Amino acid sequence: MSGRQPEESAFGAAVKDGARDASASKPAEARAVSSEDETPKSGRSEPKGEAKDGEAKAEAEPKPEVKPILAKVFGRTDVGQIREHNEDNFLIADLSNRVRGIAGATTKEFELGQGGLLLAVCDGMGGAAAGEVASKLATDIIYERMLATAGHHERDRLAIDLVRALEEAGVRILAEANSNRACRGMGTTATVAALVDDHLLLGQVGDSRAYILRGSRLVQVTRDQSLVNQLIEAGQLTEEEAENFEHSNIILQALGTADAVQVDLTYVKLCKGDFLMMCSDGLSGMVRDAEIRETMSKLKDPVEACRVLIEDANHAGGHDNVTVIAALFDGELPEADDAAVAALKYQKYALPAWVDAQAGETAKMPALSLGKDDSPSIEINGEFEVDADMDWDELLEDRPMIPREQGPDMSRMFVWALLLAAAVLFYLLFLRH
Repeated sequence: MSGRQPEESAFGAAVKDGARDASASKPAEARAVSSEDETPKSGRSEPKGEAKDGEAKAEAEPKPEVKPILAKVFGRTDVGQIREHNEDNFLIADLSNRVRGIAGATTKEFELGQGGLLLAVCDGMGGAAAGEVASKLATDIIYERMLATAGHHERDRLAIDLVRALEEAGVRILAEANSNRACRGMGTTATVAALVDDHLLLGQVGDSRAYILRGSRLVQVTRDQSLVNQLIEAGQLTEEEAENFEHSNIILQALGTADAVQVDLTYVKLCKGDFLMMCSDGLSGMVRDAEIRETMSKLKDPVEACRVLIEDANHAGGHDNVTVIAALFDGELPEADDAAVAALKYQKYALPAWVDAQAGETAKMPALSLGKDDSPSIEINGEFEVDADMDWDELLEDRPMIPREQGPDMSRMFVWALLLAAAVLFYLLFLRH
């Protein structure tokens, strides 16, 4: 290691030291939404002769009680050992209090409120400073969009808001890339977590990851949208073969690289003591899951977990930027008994059937609401085989690629070491005397 200390970034290098968001008032668009637009219409008629009394009773009905769920959260990003600048960004925001940022190197404690909690990890691509621009835009847009619609306690609405925020980020990043020559080709992954109750919602674009440690089990609760992961799922590559696969830098989609994205929307029903870890591939690509599980099991402090995981990635070579968010959940949550531990898995979140009937929804919502798997993919049939002569350019068409700076080639280093040793030996034997 070079001795470089990890950078403590306050949510995607935006508002630091827990400063309150300056634009606390909601945008006009959010204020203009009526209560009829915000919730599905039941289609029921009001009882005759009770209109006024019914209205008064409806107004007097209390809001749904928010269970006091507690979260201890911390995030950190590091440039790594090879890269010259950091293209990762991350976001941690308390939407209830409209606060974005942390103060110093201490865990931020949240009591889940009406607006909820928002976390995101974004890994930019594009070279020069473009990747950093894309990931910064993503965290800013997602935060702004989620803040504009915050203040409710409805899980389905939160899920819709999350999908819309990611879609809007993709559109605006692409527009910036097209209008700014220096940003051409930029894009970013985005793994976003949000919750207003005991269901943690996850929106995924790209190959950053989210894990949950429950008991002694560590489960990846997002799905990598990458070529190598699809080949593994199709049975064409083993985990061991994937580590040396030459096209491991190819992802199937990213924000800002196409007109539209398919957001993979999943969820986890939380239990007391669940430990969430979100990261860029600077960690997951350098440290095995078994090592991640061991570290998280030993360190239930989010600050220490972030620090040690980043150190592990750097000790392993630090070939990429490394970003980690850790969140420990407590409060009014069910205990993680053996059945709950065994039940932890990656699972899709199905949006309600009324989503596609509401005006202004995106075309992708009906497919999500029907529980279909719309994750991006390439065609892999039963006869598909990975071989050295495969024309990957034709197969992948215009899939986005993350230009990773490769680490040192060990075989080449070995050859140079042998040549150096031979030169030293020649000098000692023939030229020294």
